[in-house]
Amino acid sequence: MYELLENIQLNYGHLIKPLIAGTLVSITCSVIGCFIILRRMAFLADAIAHSMLAGVIAGYLLTKLVLGGEAPLAAMLIGALLAGIATVALVGFVTRFSRVKQDTAIGIMYTGIFALGAFIISLKYFRQQIHIDIYHYVVGDVLTVPDEQLWLLAIVTSVVLSVVILFFRPLQLTSFDPIMAASIGIPVLAVEYLLTICTSLVVVSGVQIAGVILVVALIITPAATAYLLTDRLSRMIWNAVLVSVLGFWGGFALAVYTGGSPGSGVVVTMTGLFVLALVFAPRYGLVADWIRKSSSVPQEVMEDVLGAVLRSPGLKVAISKIEKNVSSRNMKIRRAITMLARQDLLSIEDDHVLLTDDGRIEANRLVRAHRLWETYLEQTGMPQVELHKKAHQLEHISDQATVEYLDDKLGHPLSDPHGSVIPADRKSADVLCSVLRDGDRATIVNIDFAGQSQGLAVGNQITMGPRSADGKIWTLHLPDGTSCQLDHAQADAVVVKVIAQGN
Repeated sequence: MYELLENIQLNYGHLIKPLIAGTLVSITCSVIGCFIILRRMAFLADAIAHSMLAGVIAGYLLTKLVLGGEAPLAAMLIGALLAGIATVALVGFVTRFSRVKQDTAIGIMYTGIFALGAFIISLKYFRQQIHIDIYHYVVGDVLTVPDEQLWLLAIVTSVVLSVVILFFRPLQLTSFDPIMAASIGIPVLAVEYLLTICTSLVVVSGVQIAGVILVVALIITPAATAYLLTDRLSRMIWNAVLVSVLGFWGGFALAVYTGGSPGSGVVVTMTGLFVLALVFAPRYGLVADWIRKSSSVPQEVMEDVLGAVLRSPGLKVAISKIEKNVSSRNMKIRRAITMLARQDLLSIEDDHVLLTDDGRIEANRLVRAHRLWETYLEQTGMPQVELHKKAHQLEHISDQATVEYLDDKLGHPLSDPHGSVIPADRKSADVLCSVLRDGDRATIVNIDFAGQSQGLAVGNQITMGPRSADGKIWTLHLPDGTSCQLDHAQADAVVVKVIAQGN
């Protein structure tokens, strides 16, 4: 065992520190990234990373000009942290006190602060004073992590994880429902500032690994990958940590093997893991979504099956006949029949189906909607040849309230443009007199002045006669042999309880 450890130290000792640093950064970035993803703050993390350039320059110059000598790493990191916090504060100020939206404010502020840092570097006087390796700041260099940077990473990891553990409940509530969190006394704004400070710390610590450009990927990509794998925040955090650590170790190994940039290799590996989750995630992946869609039955197919059974003569209808009358694949049609049977709308007997009582009601509702739409479309001037196709589309997307409104506006028509009878809707006991058909018997339960003027009274038993004047006049027969006639408005003013249905 000792010889093994000694061999690792001699041959791979120079990789131990980068691996420790990268692992710490991966853990902190992935944990904070989960809350960033849920709050849709990815652009803000990008802004903090870019604005840090100005903080690094300011910390370096201030320390060098005031104290003399080369600025320590801690000074530049503190400047970067303050620049990130200042960026968030400015974005919040512009958003709160102007009509500019948050995304626009972020775009303005972070590019402005980033440009300020680049402009200071370009000045002739400061160009002679600044000796910063900007290239590695931009692209990262995990292989040259100094001891003080490693200690900083350890401190940041401890602080961030402690904050998440101690304030997990407030962070969770404010991420999903800030209004409810505020209603139960959680200081939402304070929690947001706490998360912002943690994000700034994480970005500062991650710059050394992936650089200012790619550090956002360490925060966003593992969290987004975990978001595709689970619906629970606690599991999302653990999955994000696992994806992030695997991505770092795999990307680092790829960079060492190929001689490429470690930061870029890490991000490429994490992106590859995200693509795998995007395609193969068990619930939200593209493959699972395709399987779910291919195995599901559209509501339109189920409704078409009901309509085909209702329109077919006889009590039982062969499944093969339904397959000929419904425009869909036979597999989906048979699956639709099975689902309708489970809903007790159809019963299956020896490759034949028949409607149950509930199925007949549902099928009548669909046929009624279809024929009402045909009647309405004809009145709008649509050609006869297009009525059926358009009505077939509309019957599937209109709810019951829409159909009832359409029926009332059309004056409760009895037949469609093809002469087919429009089924009546008399599911409830108390209905308007206007929906009754020839031969229906009912008792009047409510009536307004318009109906009373025709000699009707509550408690009268009526029998509906055939309509006249192209269906615009309702005829009511009373037990004493008298009758009265009502127009549409008067028939709508009489509420009856159905005793027996005629046709």
